[in-house]
Amino acid sequence: MPGRLREMFFSFLLWREKHIKEKNFVLVLALLVGVCSGVAAIVLKFLIHYISTVLTRGVNLESGNWIYILLPAVGVVITALYVRYVVRDDISHGVTRVLYAISQNKSRLKRHNIYTSVVASSVTIGFGGSVGAEGPIVYTGAAIGSNLGRVFRMSPRILMILVGCGAAAGIAGIFKAPIAGMLFTLEVLMLDLTAMSVMPLLIASITSTTIAYVYTGYEFEFFFAQTENFYTSRIPYVILLGIVSGFASLYFTRVMNMMENFFRRFKNRWFKTLVGCCILSALVFFFPPLYGEGYGAIVGLLAGDTSSIVNGSIFYSDRYEVWFLALFIGLVIATKAFATSATNGAGGVGGTFAPSLYVGCMTGFLFAYIVNHLGLVELSTKNFALIGMAGVMSGVMHAPLMAIFLTAELTGGYELFLPLLIVSTISYGTIKMFEPYSIYTMRLAKRGELLTHHKDKAVLTLLKINNVIETDFLPVTPEMTLKDMVDTIAKSKRNLFPVLNDRGELLGVVLLDEIRNIMFRPDLYRRMRVSTFMSIPPAKIELGENMDKVMKTFDTTGAWNLPVVENGRYVGFVSKSKIFNSYRRVLRHYCDD
Repeated sequence: MPGRLREMFFSFLLWREKHIKEKNFVLVLALLVGVCSGVAAIVLKFLIHYISTVLTRGVNLESGNWIYILLPAVGVVITALYVRYVVRDDISHGVTRVLYAISQNKSRLKRHNIYTSVVASSVTIGFGGSVGAEGPIVYTGAAIGSNLGRVFRMSPRILMILVGCGAAAGIAGIFKAPIAGMLFTLEVLMLDLTAMSVMPLLIASITSTTIAYVYTGYEFEFFFAQTENFYTSRIPYVILLGIVSGFASLYFTRVMNMMENFFRRFKNRWFKTLVGCCILSALVFFFPPLYGEGYGAIVGLLAGDTSSIVNGSIFYSDRYEVWFLALFIGLVIATKAFATSATNGAGGVGGTFAPSLYVGCMTGFLFAYIVNHLGLVELSTKNFALIGMAGVMSGVMHAPLMAIFLTAELTGGYELFLPLLIVSTISYGTIKMFEPYSIYTMRLAKRGELLTHHKDKAVLTLLKINNVIETDFLPVTPEMTLKDMVDTIAKSKRNLFPVLNDRGELLGVVLLDEIRNIMFRPDLYRRMRVSTFMSIPPAKIELGENMDKVMKTFDTTGAWNLPVVENGRYVGFVSKSKIFNSYRRVLRHYCDD
């Protein structure tokens, strides 16, 4: 920025601070975030569609299976090269990285995240990678909010809201679903719905959706025409589908985690890419519905077109047996998680949002299809395919409200609102018995780095051990005499002294209260050394430990001060009083709306 423009901008910032309150100015920023995120969503969808159309134009579904071997692998390799040599940063797991930024990095995201995920995921999905575009657009929107807030020198509390606005706007823009976008921020990113956050989130979501409507029209993402009524007598089957969806969500989550751990074992980056590409290409070759986001298969099922599911596969036939189709769909459901994790594990960039919708649609259809052919009752496969979308998404994301409204907004299936409520609630309750965290949050939760709606844990997550360490304690050595110890006490303002060796390693501590009875005995000054009256601290805090674990250590030991070490070397002390003061400051800062 040229010097003159920089001066004008700083003058504007000063004027804004004097004349526009922060809570009002954040509404303006939310509007800008909504516009930018909406445009980013449109660009991402256009690029994916354009690349996919160009690559598959003129391909014969009945004889063109060979193309499914080549394209996904090529796309993943191009993406891996782009990320490694151009981006030079890890941009996978977009939603998880947004959660990490909120809880551990003061809601700060790098500038390149505004565009790099859009480029990478466009290539990955456009070439047929079996992932979704929603994770990358959430990452992009959150980065837009974070960097816009930093440009205008907003506080960390406002940055957190703007990150949420960007994520909500990304979902709203790509799905034309403003309510679902807002609920995504509340349920998945776990931002609190407060007087300070509700209006910015609404403005960003509505603005982004409006941009999407202007550029792409008013059609639903997946058009659904309810031609078969839903009867209350079908509710027991909806309840059963909720349980099935919960276990399908659990299977999807467990496979994704298993495959992620599998790819993490590979030390050679390019061998990992080779293995992932081979898995992906083989799966897509045998099961063409796994190609790309899979939205074509969803549209087909919601339209009642069952024969199109096997189109393009080596199993294609004008006639097929009932149970063959059921087996084929079951295998597609079972392999979708493998295809998604192989795409990401090989170096592709994409999310699990669309795959969960896909698996849900297939699960709901298969459930109704099997029930119908068992002769138990006649269920609408179209209706249950739509209901299943909400069920699996609710379980995978641990976001029942978002799943309900997203499914309704995506398809226009508001007539099925009651079964959507039922299946989402039961699916969520089912998976919660086995997995307490969603596919996005479990990585951070295991490390104690997750910000949740639990106020106490949220504040402790925001606190950092480095910010509460006190270093004004005078160290002593084990060879020092009692006289040297008394001289050190005379210079100190503290009643605690770390005992260190010549390498700076903590050997013990000396408490003033414990040597008070010998301090004034000159006859012991030369005879006693620190090594004889020092004590071992009840516990040590490792530098970098999360504050929740630190507080549990304090509770277990009953100590008021504990030493902090880094690989055994003394760093300082942390005290309960310092933590409590910081706790109150953070609580007031983030919760005073």
